[in-house]
Amino acid sequence: MNAFKGTGVALVTPFLDDYSIDFESLQRLIDHVISGGVDYLVVLGTTGEAATLTSSEKKEVLKACLKYNQGRVPVMLGIGGNNTHAVVNEIKNTDFYGIAGLLSVSPYYNKPTQEGIIAHYTAIANASPVPVMLYNIPGRTMSNMSAETTLALSHHPNIIGMKEASGNLEQCMQIASQMPKDFLLLSGDDLLTKAIQSIGGSGVISVLANALPQTFKQLTHGTEEEALKAAFSLLKINSLMYQEGNPVGIKNLLLHQGIIQSDQVRLPMLRASLELSNKIKQVFPK
Repeated sequence: MNAFKGTGVALVTPFLDDYSIDFESLQRLIDHVISGGVDYLVVLGTTGEAATLTSSEKKEVLKACLKYNQGRVPVMLGIGGNNTHAVVNEIKNTDFYGIAGLLSVSPYYNKPTQEGIIAHYTAIANASPVPVMLYNIPGRTMSNMSAETTLALSHHPNIIGMKEASGNLEQCMQIASQMPKDFLLLSGDDLLTKAIQSIGGSGVISVLANALPQTFKQLTHGTEEEALKAAFSLLKINSLMYQEGNPVGIKNLLLHQGIIQSDQVRLPMLRASLELSNKIKQVFPK
């Protein structure tokens, strides 16, 4: 479980202008974040546009990430959905060689009861050959996982933590005050990392760490002064990452940095507008 403390980076999946996967840029990105000090990679999450990748493309991306990583840092794989049976089947048909953990988002669209969410995650945790990280993001799923639900699931032997992206610090405090000692409470919001760490959180799964890994190393491993400075440095750039949807902003920032060669995204997302691109250029911390 110590493998998932500090900064996990929710890797983007770079595309060429023709929408094909840009493996050259992916390798460059992985080298960039690891040399910058991230603690682990999160592959095929929301930021990786997993929803628009075919099953064969997902396998190719995962294979490439494991190859480029070369065992330098742990890898967490995203597998989730709103059809529990399908998620369990995908887990059973996935080769977990080289994968240290599974990130699975709370069921979206269906808006299940809290009891349904518990049953969903119990089935996933029972099926997974690696430890499971819960993921609460009501802004995308349209249903919140309550603190009581998270705490109930925290006692499952194969559930190791929660990526909390509700933006509700009181809910995070409720979890932190009662969670098992070895349970990991992670921020799902870059700007709230410092706040969540202050109440007993263990780090962040970050979007901006794709571009700014050293900043997040300071934020999660630095002194109090270094962490505060790093947190405040994100204030101007963070909102621009989501102005036209994720990962539109972060891909544009990576393009400006020369880490990826195109900021192409797949429909229904559109690449950054000229207006947004210019704003990112203006505030990007040099």
